[in-house]
Amino acid sequence: MINASFRPAADLFSEFNRLQSMLDQVFRPLERSSIRSLTGASFPVINVGTTPESVEIMALAPGLDPDSLQLTVDRGLLVIAGERKSQVPEPGDSTSVYAQERFAGSFRRVVSLPEDADAAKVDATYRDGILRVSVAKRESSRPRRIEVS
Repeated sequence: MINASFRPAADLFSEFNRLQSMLDQVFRPLERSSIRSLTGASFPVINVGTTPESVEIMALAPGLDPDSLQLTVDRGLLVIAGERKSQVPEPGDSTSVYAQERFAGSFRRVVSLPEDADAAKVDATYRDGILRVSVAKRESSRPRRIEVS
């Protein structure tokens, strides 16, 4: 009779490699990303890009009161924090909630700014559920044309 739990070493190494690959997929994006969530949720969803003049951050955050948003820049980090109130009634005797997928509660997202970002020149607007933050680049880091004589 053969023990069913016995596996040859080749199978064990194959399983170990599969597990290592899965862990790499989970943890690698955190290493490369310049965006971190300090809560378990990833709200708001953030896109970050650059132009020759600025760093552009778009946070997709519908249902926020603009007065509940707090933006700070400190030591090269842009922090977007706030709270989104729940619009679903609390479960009780007369109501039942069968599903609730929309995030409600406090949130905090941190974006690492590049070294050439000028923390003194930040503009932010919130319209149609999108927070746009523009951080100007320092004049010395912008491309400029040099005339040759």
